[in-house]
Amino acid sequence: MNTSSSSDMPLPHEAAPTKPCCAASRAGAGASPALPSPPASGPAQALAPEPRPTVFLPAATFLMGTDYAHANPGDGEGPVRPVSLSAFSIDASPVTNADFARFVHATGHVTEAERYGTSFVFQGQIPEDRYDELVEDTLAAAPWWCLVRGACWHAPQGPGSSIDARLAHPVVHVSWNDAMAYAAWSGATLPTEAQWEYAARGGLEQKLYPWGDELAPHGRFLCNVWQGEFPFLNTAADGYAATSPVDAFPPNGHGLLSVTGNTWEWCADFWSTDFSRAPARDPQGPPAGDARVMKGGSFLCHASYCNRYRPAARTMNTPDSSASNIGFRCAGPAR
Repeated sequence: MNTSSSSDMPLPHEAAPTKPCCAASRAGAGASPALPSPPASGPAQALAPEPRPTVFLPAATFLMGTDYAHANPGDGEGPVRPVSLSAFSIDASPVTNADFARFVHATGHVTEAERYGTSFVFQGQIPEDRYDELVEDTLAAAPWWCLVRGACWHAPQGPGSSIDARLAHPVVHVSWNDAMAYAAWSGATLPTEAQWEYAARGGLEQKLYPWGDELAPHGRFLCNVWQGEFPFLNTAADGYAATSPVDAFPPNGHGLLSVTGNTWEWCADFWSTDFSRAPARDPQGPPAGDARVMKGGSFLCHASYCNRYRPAARTMNTPDSSASNIGFRCAGPAR
Protein backbone atom coordinates (compact mmCIF):
# COMPACT_ATOMS: atom_id res chain seq x y z
CA MET A 1 0.00 0.00 0.00
CA ASN A 2 1.08 3.61 -0.50
CA THR A 3 0.62 5.64 2.64
CA SER A 4 2.18 8.87 1.48
CA SER A 5 1.74 11.29 -1.38
CA SER A 6 3.90 14.04 -2.80
CA SER A 7 1.48 16.62 -1.42
CA ASP A 8 1.74 15.46 2.18
CA MET A 9 5.49 14.84 2.38
CA PRO A 10 6.75 17.31 4.99
CA LEU A 11 9.79 19.18 3.73
CA PRO A 12 12.46 20.71 5.94
CA HIS A 13 12.72 24.49 6.26
CA GLU A 14 14.04 26.16 3.10
CA ALA A 15 13.97 22.88 1.19
CA ALA A 16 12.64 22.80 -2.31
CA PRO A 17 10.92 19.64 -3.51
CA THR A 18 13.53 17.16 -4.69
CA LYS A 19 12.98 14.03 -6.69
CA PRO A 20 12.97 11.15 -4.21
CA CYS A 21 15.12 8.93 -6.40
CA CYS A 22 17.95 10.32 -4.34
CA ALA A 23 17.01 8.71 -1.04
CA ALA A 24 13.80 7.93 0.75
CA SER A 25 12.95 9.76 3.96
CA ARG A 26 11.04 8.69 7.04
CA ALA A 27 9.38 12.11 6.77
CA GLY A 28 7.70 10.91 3.57
CA ALA A 29 6.52 7.57 4.89
CA GLY A 30 3.55 8.76 6.86
CA ALA A 31 3.58 8.73 10.62
CA SER A 32 6.69 7.01 11.88
CA PRO A 33 6.44 5.03 15.08
CA ALA A 34 8.19 6.39 18.11
CA LEU A 35 11.80 5.34 18.08
CA PRO A 36 12.18 2.53 20.61
CA SER A 37 14.99 2.57 23.12
CA PRO A 38 17.93 0.44 22.07
CA PRO A 39 17.78 -3.07 23.46
CA ALA A 40 20.06 -4.03 26.31
CA SER A 41 23.28 -5.48 25.01
CA GLY A 42 26.07 -7.49 26.51
CA PRO A 43 29.34 -5.90 27.52
CA ALA A 44 31.09 -4.17 24.67
CA GLN A 45 34.30 -5.69 23.44
CA ALA A 46 37.55 -3.82 24.12
CA LEU A 47 38.21 -3.02 20.47
CA ALA A 48 39.83 0.20 19.39
CA PRO A 49 39.12 1.66 15.95
CA GLU A 50 41.54 0.41 13.34
CA PRO A 51 43.30 3.24 11.51
CA ARG A 52 41.62 3.97 8.20
CA PRO A 53 43.41 5.53 5.23
CA THR A 54 42.95 9.29 5.38
CA VAL A 55 43.95 12.16 3.15
CA PHE A 56 45.51 15.32 4.60
CA LEU A 57 44.43 18.49 2.83
CA PRO A 58 46.28 21.72 3.64
CA ALA A 59 44.51 25.04 4.07
CA ALA A 60 43.12 26.25 0.77
CA THR A 61 40.59 28.51 -0.92
CA PHE A 62 38.33 27.11 -3.64
CA LEU A 63 35.23 28.03 -5.59
CA MET A 64 32.29 26.21 -3.98
CA GLY A 65 28.96 25.59 -5.68
CA THR A 66 28.10 25.90 -9.33
CA ASP A 67 26.21 28.02 -11.82
CA TYR A 68 25.73 24.95 -14.04
CA ALA A 69 22.69 25.47 -16.26
CA HIS A 70 21.40 21.94 -15.61
CA ALA A 71 21.70 22.05 -11.83
CA ASN A 72 18.56 21.05 -9.97
CA PRO A 73 16.39 24.12 -9.34
CA GLY A 74 15.87 24.79 -5.67
CA ASP A 75 18.76 22.64 -4.48
CA GLY A 76 20.91 25.62 -3.59
CA GLU A 77 23.91 24.55 -5.65
CA GLY A 78 24.77 28.17 -6.40
CA PRO A 79 25.92 30.79 -6.52
CA VAL A 80 29.61 30.10 -6.97
CA ARG A 81 31.48 31.63 -4.02
CA PRO A 82 35.05 31.58 -2.69
CA VAL A 83 35.42 29.45 0.42
CA SER A 84 38.57 29.25 2.52
CA LEU A 85 39.20 26.13 4.59
CA SER A 86 41.62 25.37 7.37
CA ALA A 87 43.71 22.23 6.96
CA PHE A 88 41.82 19.02 7.66
CA SER A 89 41.91 15.27 7.14
CA ILE A 90 39.21 13.16 5.51
CA ASP A 91 38.72 9.45 4.98
CA ALA A 92 40.04 8.22 1.66
CA SER A 93 36.87 6.14 1.23
CA PRO A 94 33.41 5.78 2.71
CA VAL A 95 33.10 3.69 5.87
CA THR A 96 32.75 0.07 4.78
CA ASN A 97 30.65 -2.77 6.11
CA ALA A 98 33.79 -4.25 7.66
CA ASP A 99 34.55 -0.96 9.42
CA PHE A 100 31.01 -0.61 10.73
CA ALA A 101 30.91 -4.22 11.90
CA ARG A 102 33.98 -3.57 14.04
CA PHE A 103 32.29 -0.50 15.52
CA VAL A 104 29.15 -2.45 16.38
CA HIS A 105 31.20 -5.28 17.88
CA ALA A 106 33.14 -2.79 20.01
CA THR A 107 30.24 -0.66 21.21
CA GLY A 108 27.03 -2.67 20.88
CA HIS A 109 25.56 0.17 18.82
CA VAL A 110 22.06 -0.48 17.49
CA THR A 111 21.22 1.55 14.39
CA GLU A 112 18.04 3.53 14.03
CA ALA A 113 16.92 1.25 11.20
CA GLU A 114 17.15 -1.67 13.63
CA ARG A 115 15.31 0.26 16.33
CA TYR A 116 12.51 1.35 13.98
CA GLY A 117 12.46 -2.15 12.54
CA THR A 118 12.35 -0.87 8.95
CA SER A 119 14.42 0.89 6.32
CA PHE A 120 14.04 1.78 2.66
CA VAL A 121 15.27 -0.53 -0.09
CA PHE A 122 15.23 0.19 -3.82
CA GLN A 123 12.76 -2.11 -5.58
CA GLY A 124 15.37 -3.56 -7.92
CA GLN A 125 17.27 -4.95 -4.94
CA ILE A 126 14.33 -7.01 -3.71
CA PRO A 127 13.88 -10.54 -5.09
CA GLU A 128 10.66 -10.63 -7.13
CA ASP A 129 9.49 -13.82 -5.48
CA ARG A 130 9.82 -12.23 -2.02
CA TYR A 131 8.40 -8.78 -2.79
CA ASP A 132 5.00 -9.36 -1.13
CA GLU A 133 6.68 -10.96 1.87
CA LEU A 134 9.24 -8.23 2.46
CA VAL A 135 7.65 -4.95 1.41
CA GLU A 136 5.42 -3.26 3.99
CA ASP A 137 4.83 -0.02 2.10
CA THR A 138 6.09 2.18 -0.73
CA LEU A 139 6.35 5.92 -1.24
CA ALA A 140 3.53 7.14 -3.46
CA ALA A 141 5.80 9.84 -4.90
CA ALA A 142 8.46 7.24 -5.69
CA PRO A 143 7.04 3.70 -5.56
CA TRP A 144 10.45 2.22 -6.27
CA TRP A 145 11.31 3.02 -2.65
CA CYS A 146 10.10 0.12 -0.54
CA LEU A 147 9.83 0.10 3.24
CA VAL A 148 11.22 -3.28 4.25
CA ARG A 149 10.92 -4.71 7.74
CA GLY A 150 14.25 -6.05 8.90
CA ALA A 151 16.35 -4.14 6.37
CA CYS A 152 19.42 -2.79 8.11
CA TRP A 153 23.16 -2.43 7.72
CA HIS A 154 23.92 -6.16 8.04
CA ALA A 155 20.81 -7.27 6.08
CA PRO A 156 20.68 -4.60 3.37
CA GLN A 157 17.84 -6.19 1.38
CA GLY A 158 15.96 -7.40 4.41
CA PRO A 159 15.78 -10.79 6.13
CA GLY A 160 17.80 -13.44 4.35
CA SER A 161 20.35 -11.02 2.89
CA SER A 162 23.81 -10.39 4.29
CA ILE A 163 26.98 -8.39 3.86
CA ASP A 164 29.28 -11.43 3.76
CA ALA A 165 30.27 -10.78 0.15
CA ARG A 166 30.17 -6.99 0.54
CA LEU A 167 32.59 -6.24 3.35
CA ALA A 168 34.47 -3.76 1.14
CA HIS A 169 31.25 -2.00 0.06
CA PRO A 170 30.12 1.17 1.83
CA VAL A 171 27.87 0.54 4.80
CA VAL A 172 24.25 1.56 4.09
CA HIS A 173 21.03 1.89 6.09
CA VAL A 174 22.80 4.25 8.48
CA SER A 175 21.16 7.45 9.65
CA TRP A 176 22.98 10.71 10.30
CA ASN A 177 22.76 9.90 13.99
CA ASP A 178 24.35 6.48 13.42
CA ALA A 179 27.12 8.09 11.37
CA MET A 180 27.83 10.57 14.15
CA ALA A 181 28.01 7.74 16.69
CA TYR A 182 30.60 5.94 14.56
CA ALA A 183 32.55 9.17 14.06
CA ALA A 184 32.66 9.84 17.81
CA TRP A 185 33.93 6.30 18.46
CA SER A 186 36.66 6.73 15.85
CA GLY A 187 37.76 10.12 17.22
CA ALA A 188 36.51 12.01 14.20
CA THR A 189 33.37 13.77 13.01
CA LEU A 190 31.46 14.15 9.77
CA PRO A 191 32.88 16.55 7.18
CA THR A 192 31.23 19.88 6.67
CA GLU A 193 29.67 20.28 3.26
CA ALA A 194 32.48 22.66 2.27
CA GLN A 195 35.16 20.18 3.36
CA TRP A 196 33.41 17.36 1.53
CA GLU A 197 33.03 19.33 -1.70
CA TYR A 198 36.59 20.60 -1.71
CA ALA A 199 37.94 17.10 -1.11
CA ALA A 200 35.64 15.60 -3.77
CA ARG A 201 36.72 18.08 -6.43
CA GLY A 202 40.18 16.54 -6.34
CA GLY A 203 42.04 19.77 -7.01
CA LEU A 204 40.05 20.70 -10.12
CA GLU A 205 38.18 24.00 -10.18
CA GLN A 206 34.57 24.24 -11.32
CA LYS A 207 34.59 20.97 -13.25
CA LEU A 208 31.36 18.96 -13.34
CA TYR A 209 33.02 15.77 -12.07
CA PRO A 210 36.10 14.99 -10.00
CA TRP A 211 37.96 14.11 -13.25
CA GLY A 212 36.64 16.76 -15.67
CA ASP A 213 33.49 17.69 -17.55
CA GLU A 214 32.68 14.39 -19.27
CA LEU A 215 30.90 11.65 -17.34
CA ALA A 216 32.51 8.73 -19.18
CA PRO A 217 35.55 10.03 -21.09
CA HIS A 218 36.38 7.83 -24.07
CA GLY A 219 33.62 5.48 -22.91
CA ARG A 220 35.42 4.70 -19.64
CA PHE A 221 33.24 4.43 -16.55
CA LEU A 222 34.72 6.29 -13.58
CA CYS A 223 31.87 5.97 -11.09
CA ASN A 224 28.91 3.81 -10.13
CA VAL A 225 25.68 5.42 -11.33
CA TRP A 226 22.55 4.13 -13.05
CA GLN A 227 23.01 2.84 -16.61
CA GLY A 228 19.85 2.40 -18.68
CA GLU A 229 16.34 3.73 -18.13
CA PHE A 230 15.52 4.79 -14.56
CA PRO A 231 13.85 3.22 -12.62
CA PHE A 232 12.99 0.17 -14.71
CA LEU A 233 16.15 -0.95 -16.50
CA ASN A 234 19.67 -0.88 -15.11
CA THR A 235 22.07 -2.46 -17.58
CA ALA A 236 24.88 -2.34 -14.99
CA ALA A 237 27.22 -1.45 -17.84
CA ASP A 238 29.60 0.06 -15.28
CA GLY A 239 29.79 -3.34 -13.59
CA TYR A 240 27.35 -2.77 -10.74
CA ALA A 241 23.58 -2.75 -10.32
CA ALA A 242 23.76 -1.64 -6.69
CA THR A 243 26.67 -0.66 -4.43
CA SER A 244 30.23 -1.39 -5.43
CA PRO A 245 33.43 -1.85 -3.45
CA VAL A 246 34.78 1.52 -2.35
CA ASP A 247 37.88 1.03 -4.51
CA ALA A 248 36.08 -0.14 -7.64
CA PHE A 249 36.96 3.05 -9.54
CA PRO A 250 40.07 5.26 -9.61
CA PRO A 251 40.64 7.88 -6.91
CA ASN A 252 40.34 11.58 -7.62
CA GLY A 253 43.26 13.99 -7.64
CA HIS A 254 43.28 14.20 -3.86
CA GLY A 255 43.32 10.43 -3.48
CA LEU A 256 39.66 10.06 -2.47
CA LEU A 257 37.68 7.04 -3.61
CA SER A 258 33.96 6.77 -4.35
CA VAL A 259 33.05 10.46 -4.12
CA THR A 260 30.69 10.24 -7.09
CA GLY A 261 27.80 7.78 -7.20
CA ASN A 262 27.76 4.53 -5.20
CA THR A 263 26.22 5.96 -2.00
CA TRP A 264 25.12 9.33 -0.75
CA GLU A 265 27.27 10.60 2.12
CA TRP A 266 26.06 12.46 5.18
CA CYS A 267 27.64 15.82 6.00
CA ALA A 268 27.65 17.65 9.32
CA ASP A 269 25.64 20.68 8.13
CA PHE A 270 21.99 21.41 8.58
CA TRP A 271 20.30 21.93 5.22
CA SER A 272 19.92 25.41 3.76
CA THR A 273 19.66 26.93 0.29
CA ASP A 274 20.53 30.45 1.41
CA PHE A 275 23.96 31.23 -0.04
CA SER A 276 25.58 34.38 -1.43
CA ARG A 277 28.63 35.14 -3.52
CA ALA A 278 30.39 36.61 -0.49
CA PRO A 279 33.63 34.88 0.57
CA ALA A 280 33.33 32.49 3.52
CA ARG A 281 35.82 30.85 5.87
CA ASP A 282 35.25 27.37 7.29
CA PRO A 283 31.45 27.52 6.86
CA GLN A 284 29.50 25.24 9.18
CA GLY A 285 25.97 25.63 7.76
CA PRO A 286 23.01 27.09 9.65
CA PRO A 287 22.78 26.64 13.44
CA ALA A 288 19.57 24.62 13.34
CA GLY A 289 17.20 22.84 10.98
CA ASP A 290 15.15 19.74 10.31
CA ALA A 291 17.42 17.98 7.82
CA ARG A 292 21.08 17.37 7.09
CA VAL A 293 23.06 17.72 3.88
CA MET A 294 24.02 14.70 1.78
CA LYS A 295 26.56 14.81 -1.05
CA GLY A 296 27.90 12.65 -3.84
CA GLY A 297 24.91 10.96 -5.47
CA SER A 298 24.42 7.21 -5.57
CA PHE A 299 24.11 4.17 -7.81
CA LEU A 300 20.53 5.29 -8.50
CA CYS A 301 21.44 8.64 -10.09
CA HIS A 302 20.76 9.08 -13.80
CA ALA A 303 20.67 12.16 -16.02
CA SER A 304 17.12 11.38 -17.14
CA TYR A 305 15.79 11.81 -13.62
CA CYS A 306 18.37 13.60 -11.50
CA ASN A 307 22.02 14.39 -12.12
CA ARG A 308 23.29 14.81 -8.58
CA TYR A 309 26.44 12.75 -9.17
CA ARG A 310 28.57 15.93 -9.18
CA PRO A 311 30.68 17.47 -6.36
CA ALA A 312 28.55 20.63 -6.31
CA ALA A 313 25.26 18.73 -6.23
CA ARG A 314 23.47 18.27 -2.95
CA THR A 315 20.33 16.94 -1.36
CA MET A 316 19.01 16.50 2.17
CA ASN A 317 17.31 14.03 4.46
CA THR A 318 16.05 13.88 8.01
CA PRO A 319 18.72 12.70 10.47
CA ASP A 320 16.79 9.54 11.41
CA SER A 321 16.33 8.39 7.80
CA SER A 322 18.15 5.45 6.24
CA ALA A 323 18.10 3.68 2.90
CA SER A 324 20.04 1.25 0.76
CA ASN A 325 21.98 4.08 -0.89
CA ILE A 326 23.05 6.22 2.09
CA GLY A 327 26.47 5.95 3.73
CA PHE A 328 29.16 8.30 5.06
CA ARG A 329 32.85 9.01 5.56
CA CYS A 330 34.57 10.80 8.44
CA ALA A 331 36.77 13.86 8.70
CA GLY A 332 38.80 15.53 11.38
CA PRO A 333 41.49 18.08 12.14
CA ALA A 334 44.74 17.95 10.27
CA ARG A 335 46.75 14.95 11.40
